[in-house]
Amino acid sequence: MKNEIKKIHVTLSEAEYDIYIGKNILSDIDKYFDVNNSNPERKILLITDDNIPSEYLDKIKAKLNNFYLFVVKNGEENKNFDNYQQVLKTLVENNFTRTDCLIAIGGGMVGDLSGIVASTFMRGIDLYNIPTTLLSQVDSSIGGKTAIDFMHVKNIVGSFFQPKGVLIDVETLKSLPDRQIKNGLVESIKMAATFDKNFFEYLNTKPDILENAEEIIYKSLLLKKDVVEKDEKEKNIRKVLNFGHTIGHAIEETMNLKLLHGECVGIGMLYFSSPEVKSAIKEILEKYGLPTSCDFNKDKVVELIKHDKKASGDTVATIHVNKIGTYDIIKMTLPEIAELLK
Repeated sequence: MKNEIKKIHVTLSEAEYDIYIGKNILSDIDKYFDVNNSNPERKILLITDDNIPSEYLDKIKAKLNNFYLFVVKNGEENKNFDNYQQVLKTLVENNFTRTDCLIAIGGGMVGDLSGIVASTFMRGIDLYNIPTTLLSQVDSSIGGKTAIDFMHVKNIVGSFFQPKGVLIDVETLKSLPDRQIKNGLVESIKMAATFDKNFFEYLNTKPDILENAEEIIYKSLLLKKDVVEKDEKEKNIRKVLNFGHTIGHAIEETMNLKLLHGECVGIGMLYFSSPEVKSAIKEILEKYGLPTSCDFNKDKVVELIKHDKKASGDTVATIHVNKIGTYDIIKMTLPEIAELLK
């Protein structure tokens, strides 16, 4: 049976790019993107983490003419200023110029780190993204958000910078532990809960994530594409994509990364849902073996929310879901959020 490639074209005011979704397409990167830029001398920095199987890298390396490799340790805690500086140092020491490019292959940490480097090195250098986790495939692969963590605040330093192209090979999911796959699914559940009741029902009836990965990724990205094309810089509707994140990000920090990002977002969604929606989200989280509660420091969570990027003065724009497939943006004070946590 022919391997069908799904393609999504993203059109923004500052850039256009294509996202390709398929099976066993890593070795075809040169068919989808001109990473060598028709120039055999073009320098390419391949950025990855030490958890990526060498076979994935080998497939990509075989298509590159003139590349360098930067490997960062796996883990969210490595999305920091030290590694940001080390990547920049590699580029400077090897005389990279604006005509050269970066390729990120890995999860969201690698994509975020590579993105902020690409956006700031010489004020912008081409970036191609190859996300290999379900979380990065359904979420951070589109929209151009880049960031590093600073002073224990997640994604507090960053920029909006669009890639030149995105390649999603669903076969990479087979190398992931089950927990990581379920962790990524939460972002799809989040988008379905806020924008698409039918998709929410689809996820509720398709428990085999790997079997349905292509469709899950495709449907998730179509929803997010519609949002980011309407609101590139998160001034309005794009804030809705942060459903569950206001508390979720803070929980993630207070738990010292003992819980994964998606797991924390799943718990965070429950605090901003009507009783009916809370029951529905709790049911789907439990169906996939995801946590619905944890013991966290509520005072520390409230303190961290002060640095939320959706904060304005004394209020934070929070996303509430009273009915699956709909949302409300409500400004809340920190005391009001603290009251929710009780």
